[in-house]
Amino acid sequence: MTPDETIDARGLLCPLPVLKLSKRMKSLQIGGTACLLADDPAAVVDVPHFCAESGHELVEMTQAEGHQAYLVRKAK
Repeated sequence: MTPDETIDARGLLCPLPVLKLSKRMKSLQIGGTACLLADDPAAVVDVPHFCAESGHELVEMTQAEGHQAYLVRKAK
């Protein structure tokens, strides 16, 4: 799946990756997707928590070379 937005937050520490994701999610249409690239160890906890709190769907989390990729779908 090709995301509508890609957010490169590699090199940023908590809470910046989730703040960048939150800001981009606001501009997406319902059903749109964003891919967050992050290497902050806290993102493994922060991104799923953000999705649970905001109602967005964490579609997929994958491990890439030196970082994680989080695919998030915007909910209502």
